Amino acid sequence: MLLLMSSREPDGMEVDWRKLSQGALRGLAEAFVNREGTDYGAQERGFESKVENVFEQLRSGEAKLLFDPETESVNIVSTRG
Repeated sequence: MLLLMSSREPDGMEVDWRKLSQGALRGLAEAFVNREGTDYGAQERGFESKVENVFEQLRSGEAKLLFDPETESVNIVSTRG
């Protein structure tokens, strides 16, 4: 399972991922997976599997998209405590 980490309380406006085009959503997921420091646990997984895991977490509500108006960027963050 992909572990989404946040070093601080996320600020910003939540974006409904279902309203994004498939291309835009895939681009966000791929950019997230490509970031260094993303923790996937002890099990190695392929790139496509990691991207699909991001989609699964968005669908299940374990993750959400936040727009940060200060940086004008969208980030994927965990909804878990």
